[in-house]
Amino acid sequence: MNRYPAPARPIVAAMIAAAAAEPERTVAFQGAPGANSHIAVNQAFPDGLPLPCFAFEDAIDAVREGRADCAMIPIENSLHGRVADIHFLLPESGLVITGEHFLPIRYSLMGLGELADVHEAVSHPQALGQCRHWLRARGIRPIAYDDTAGAAALVVEGGNAKTAAIAPPLAAEIYGLKTLEQGIEDSDDNMTRFVILALREPDRRIEGPVITSLIFQVKNVPAALYKAMGGFATNGVNMTKLESYQRGASFAATEFFADIEGHPEDPAVARALEELAFHSKWVRLLGSYPKARGRAAS
Repeated sequence: MNRYPAPARPIVAAMIAAAAAEPERTVAFQGAPGANSHIAVNQAFPDGLPLPCFAFEDAIDAVREGRADCAMIPIENSLHGRVADIHFLLPESGLVITGEHFLPIRYSLMGLGELADVHEAVSHPQALGQCRHWLRARGIRPIAYDDTAGAAALVVEGGNAKTAAIAPPLAAEIYGLKTLEQGIEDSDDNMTRFVILALREPDRRIEGPVITSLIFQVKNVPAALYKAMGGFATNGVNMTKLESYQRGASFAATEFFADIEGHPEDPAVARALEELAFHSKWVRLLGSYPKARGRAAS
């Protein structure tokens, strides 16, 4: 808890105490109170108890250790790309994806003085990237910090009117900062996708459209990816996401993260996954969960 700026610590302590009393209602998130992840938890779990965690790994550990029922982790942003490396974090965690949530992102500039006083803005690199045109147009220097809402608490702690924070509007309310400018994100369609992580998939049947997430590594032979993808095409399975990444220091063994529409028990999906496995060194399912309303229609 001491890793948070001083103004955030009593708020974090109170939230930790509430979560400890009812872990079955607790949802862990990365960041300080007032972060976008905090807002996402409030939206997705209106009766839940948000548990702030300093790092993504801390939020995952809270679930693994029974201090939280689940965690919400942001994995991608429509403007700035990947947020959390879920393909690295999730396989070793023992958790599964049980849901997704799309949060429209809105940022405000908040500080202690007036807008004309501000020379630099502190925030998470993702937020700075999503507001870079606004900052550049006003000659405000970006300063990277671990968290958006934590940056707001840091500004309060520093007491310097020349330094402002870029954070969700909720952070200004929590830490008592003045809102100097609203809606400073570079695009109105700024959206972040969160996934919900739990120890096991729910026992109940998933109603409605389903998304299945998986990771895999194809064999190192010509046209392996093309052949592996063929099963999805021939079986009419829609793939909504395919992202490549490198693990370790190797530039030869490319792995892939994918989202597909459908459940592994659906006959067409089962056939597609069987063909994927034939052309891959390994395939690992990360979870099947209801398709969120934030997705575009197929």
